[in-house]
Amino acid sequence: MLLETAHVVAVEADSVWVETISRSTCGSCAAQSGCGHSLLNRIAAGRRNYIQAFSGPLAARDCSVDDHVRISIPEQVIVKGSMLVYMVPLILMLAGAALLSNMSAAGTDILALAGAVLGFSFGVALVRMHAWYHRSDKSLHPRLMELVNSSLEVVSVK
Repeated sequence: MLLETAHVVAVEADSVWVETISRSTCGSCAAQSGCGHSLLNRIAAGRRNYIQAFSGPLAARDCSVDDHVRISIPEQVIVKGSMLVYMVPLILMLAGAALLSNMSAAGTDILALAGAVLGFSFGVALVRMHAWYHRSDKSLHPRLMELVNSSLEVVSVK
C-alpha cells in the first residue's frame, strides 16, 4: 500500500475530496542531476492535486473539512496502471511501424513513420477509453485509512 497524507477540502456521503501537494524525494537520490524525473518534479513542485478518496478503515462521515487524513492506494493499481499507460502505446507504435513498413515492396521509412504515429495514437486512444470506462471503479480509487492531527501524529480510528 502506498500512503500519502492529504488535507480534506470537501466531504460527501461516501467519500471526501482531498488536496495533496506534490513532493519530491529527489533530494536524497544519488542520480538527481542526471535524471529526467528530477527535472519534472522541479517544474511541478508545489502543484496541488485534488483527489476523491472513498471510505476505508476510516469512514468519510468521520471526517470534516480542514482535517488531515492518510489515504492509500494499493501498489498493484499503480503497477498495472503504469504498465498500461506506458506499454500499450509503445507496443502499438512498434506494431504499426512494422506492419506498414512490411506492406510496401520498397519498405520506405515514411510508411514506417506513419505506422508508428498511427499505432501510437491508437494506443493513446485505447488508454483513454480504458480510463473512461473504469472512471467509477471504486477499487481503483484511494481509500481513507486514518485521521491525522495537525502535527501529523496518527489519531486512533474507532
